[in-house]
Amino acid sequence: MLLKHYLLLCLLFLMSNNLSAQLLPGTTAETEEAAAAIPEDSLGRRTPRGTVSGFFDAVGEQNYTRASRYLKLRRSQQSTKERERIVKVFQRLLDQGGDIMPYTWLSNVPEGRTDDQMAPELDLVGSVKVDNEEIELFVENIAAANAPAVWQFSEETVRAIAAVSIEDELLVDRVMPQVLEDTMLAGVPLGHWIAVILLIAFAYLLSWAIIAAIHFIIRLLWKKARTEPTRSVVTAFELPFRIYFAVWIFISLSQQIGVSIVVRQRFSAITVTIGIIAILILLWRLADLISTFSKDRMSRSGRVSAISVILFLRRTAKVALIFLGGIAVLSAVGVDVTTWFAALGIGGLALALGAQKTIENFVGSVTLISDQPVRVGDYCKIGDITGTVEQIGVRSSKIRTGDRTIVTIPNGDLSASRIENYAHRDRFLFNPTIEVRYETTPDQVRYLLVELRSLLYSHPMVNPDPAKVRFTGFGASALKLEFWAYIDAPNFDVFQEVQEDLLLRIMDIVAESGTDFAFPSQTLYMARDKGVSEERANEAEAKVRSWKETNELQIPAFDIDRINEIKNTIKYPPEGSVKNKKEDGAAEVPEENKL
Repeated sequence: MLLKHYLLLCLLFLMSNNLSAQLLPGTTAETEEAAAAIPEDSLGRRTPRGTVSGFFDAVGEQNYTRASRYLKLRRSQQSTKERERIVKVFQRLLDQGGDIMPYTWLSNVPEGRTDDQMAPELDLVGSVKVDNEEIELFVENIAAANAPAVWQFSEETVRAIAAVSIEDELLVDRVMPQVLEDTMLAGVPLGHWIAVILLIAFAYLLSWAIIAAIHFIIRLLWKKARTEPTRSVVTAFELPFRIYFAVWIFISLSQQIGVSIVVRQRFSAITVTIGIIAILILLWRLADLISTFSKDRMSRSGRVSAISVILFLRRTAKVALIFLGGIAVLSAVGVDVTTWFAALGIGGLALALGAQKTIENFVGSVTLISDQPVRVGDYCKIGDITGTVEQIGVRSSKIRTGDRTIVTIPNGDLSASRIENYAHRDRFLFNPTIEVRYETTPDQVRYLLVELRSLLYSHPMVNPDPAKVRFTGFGASALKLEFWAYIDAPNFDVFQEVQEDLLLRIMDIVAESGTDFAFPSQTLYMARDKGVSEERANEAEAKVRSWKETNELQIPAFDIDRINEIKNTIKYPPEGSVKNKKEDGAAEVPEENKL
């Protein structure tokens, strides 16, 4: 049973639970002051840990009469001979495979454990096996109510042990030379100490061989285990598993061959500590593996800004491992870390309050990296700041504005801001509104609507879905025509080129219609003002009239056949543009202006 505890309670989480259990009400300064007022027991039996520790100290000194005072004996078992017999049987049962929890796992308060779902006066401390039947070992508080606690091995436990007769010799005693059995060290034959040293070496060599064989089989049967990153993952598990298996083998063999419980109990804290260290090594290596894998992935995807956050998280995880691992190891060897946790809670609260903005900025940087609203090189608008993102750091990000200045924004503020990213547009909106003079006739407006729509439908850089020109209303001094179309341009520079071409063609169409653009203020008719061109107005009216007569007026919507007929018929770049200049004199749309 204790072997399972060794393998499970070595985990840091269980160690943390053990520590947190010590922080429950009853271990505060008031409890310690109350405990100081309780008179000491000459045998140290005020707590379960004191009782178990005192019993083994007495057994190690071979003072069996004193050891018997840690047992709750019945009246028929009070003779000195019977006392010593029961203690020796108890020791032999523990030697030949019994389990006692490490001292640091036993309660060190007079009340005992209150979270083990047992009677308040009982604590489980170990187990022994008799004829393949497991006997659980309990200590019991035998003091009367309101009296100082006195813990002894329970009457039920003592009765079960007293009924056993031991005849077989332990394996370690059968193979041990007589000189090693007669020579005593700390109350235990010297041969038992030598057996422990040999077992440690054998357990590690056997564990090394087992892990090496498993590694070989994995590489043989799993091809991915021969290549990165799988090979690094498999290798990372080797050392911690080797150490952990060595601890498991040592504990199991020391029980099987009958190494004295006194020796094993002295090594219990060491084995727990080694188990904790093995887990810490595994977590340390996993932190390196995960950070390396994430860093390489971010580098391949061009997310350079995420690397600094990954490195920061790796350092934070390692610091946390060192701190928590140190506390777990100290707890395993019996150091009371309760006050450390109290100080840690106060210091952590003060640190959290003082570093609130720093933590907020760090969380903001993690949000920016995970959500990616902006990337390095993106042109965007953040609040009232417009510019190109040059750096996304752990604490802040830097924006290069159009004035060539650098604006530094804390990541906490940046992640909470409204961000408009211009870098990932698949097309650009063309949405000007033109105003023509009030003297423009309805037919001239119809002419403009048809010709301007034709312009959008026929231009190769304008996406025809949607491509709209609408007469939207009457302004203070003009008639309003609004455009709504998208330009298929790969970047902003090409968009500006196409927009410029469209605006110039719009000017040509307005001139051809016989009207003109309206002034934003009230029109003053001067002697030099030629007014509306009657000739052009007549031509526009005649053209509209012909469209009406032949049912070809493309209002209120263009006919799809007409759209297909005029699609891409406009020459772009326009006639005379330097981009049309080629050695053979031919003109074509430049590749950079195509999507």
